[in-house]
Amino acid sequence: MKKTILAFAAVATLLAAAPGDRMKDRILVYTHNGKGYVHQNIPASIAAIRELAATKNIEVEASDDPAVFTNANLRRFKAVVFSNSNNEAFDNDSQKEAFQKFVREGGGVVGIHSATGSERNWPWFQSMMGGKFVRHPKLQKFTVRVVNTGHPATKGLPATFEWEDECYYHENVNPDIKPLLVTDPAKLDDPKKAEYPGDRFGNALPLAWYHEYGGGREFYVSLGHKDEYYKTPVLRQLILGGILWAVGAEKVQ
Repeated sequence: MKKTILAFAAVATLLAAAPGDRMKDRILVYTHNGKGYVHQNIPASIAAIRELAATKNIEVEASDDPAVFTNANLRRFKAVVFSNSNNEAFDNDSQKEAFQKFVREGGGVVGIHSATGSERNWPWFQSMMGGKFVRHPKLQKFTVRVVNTGHPATKGLPATFEWEDECYYHENVNPDIKPLLVTDPAKLDDPKKAEYPGDRFGNALPLAWYHEYGGGREFYVSLGHKDEYYKTPVLRQLILGGILWAVGAEKVQ
């Protein structure tokens, strides 16, 4: 009996220790950029994600090193956030395979702004992320429409809002994506818009979306070019809601 009591006491002590650590989810914020344009907003995006995640007891690790993509390391995370990554995201096939395994086993993925410019020659990555970045017109103001308020990322947002940013055009768009934010490309100041996107998206060019892909969950938002945007309530709501859905903490209503 004495041994049984001591055993229960040991378990109780273990469970009582570091309750915050037991309850925390962990996410990896990945910011690697291959050769090409690198966004200056990366430090601001990491800081915002850390602040937002802390409010939900989510632990954040940030890296720009492709070597973090191993099976053993990725098992530590509920989601990977590609925050303004661009161009080649991985160094070798082993890293790609580890990431694919992570997704297949239910891992969450969040893409922010130039994340769709990552791995432009890898069809699987494009389908998983939801599309491949093509180009954007000059930075300008445009009207954003919220077309789905049931997602944690858009819950509570106004039906429309004005936003200034690079309005991303995508190709190879996965037909299974569920748009959350859209804009009317006809209203953009862009002399080349007749060439692309033309009328491919009608008056509803997708700016943010979510879908389930290959066993995992993926959320993407194209907004977020400037540093200061990561202090705005709208973008912070979008990012936090996307993360909460990706880690499975909140569901789509």
